[in-house]
Amino acid sequence: MRFFKLITVALAFTASVAAMAQTPSYKNIGRSPTQQEIEAWDISIGPDGKGLPAGSGTAKLGAFIFAAKCAVCHGSSGEGGKIGTQLTATKADFESLTTMKPVRAVADYWPYATMIWDYIHRAMPRNQAGTLNANEVYALTAFILYKSDIIKEDDVLNAMTLPKVQMPNRNGFIPARFADIPDEKKRGCKQGVCP
Repeated sequence: MRFFKLITVALAFTASVAAMAQTPSYKNIGRSPTQQEIEAWDISIGPDGKGLPAGSGTAKLGAFIFAAKCAVCHGSSGEGGKIGTQLTATKADFESLTTMKPVRAVADYWPYATMIWDYIHRAMPRNQAGTLNANEVYALTAFILYKSDIIKEDDVLNAMTLPKVQMPNRNGFIPARFADIPDEKKRGCKQGVCP
C-alpha cells in the first residue's frame, strides 16, 4: 500500500513539473503603460458627469458637424438612415415607450445625457472612432438633444451643464436594482432563482 502512495505522489509531482515546464514565461515582454497612455484609455463618463473633459458646444455648431460627419448614416436630422439608428425623437416617440411597439431612439430612451456624450466620444463617427475633440462631441450631443426638444438651440453644454440635462426616460428604468423590488414574482424569480 505504501508503495502505491509513493508512486501516486511521484506521478503527481512529475505531472506538475511537466505542466510548469510547458507554461510560457512572460519575463521581459511588454512594459507598464505611461500615465499619458492610461489617461487616453480611461474615457468612461458616468451619469454624474465625472470624467467629462473641458470644452463646450451648442446645437448650432453641432448642426454643421452633424451634416459633415453623421448625416450620411443617421439622416439629416438624426431620424435614422440606412446604416445608423434613430437618434432624435418626437413627442410621439416619447409616448410610444409605454406601448407594445416603443421607438427607442437615443434621445427618448437613454436615461442620461452623459451617455450620449460618452458614446459619441468613444465610438463615432463610424470607422473613425476617437477622432472628434471634446468641443465637437459637446456640440453633437447638443444637436441631438435640441432636435429632440430636450434643450434649446443656444444652450451651452459643458462638463457642468450636461449632467443636469433631464432626459425624458431618466425614471423609466425602475428600479435601478432588482433587489429593490420586494415581490419575487414581480422580480421575475423562477423556482427560487432571482435576477
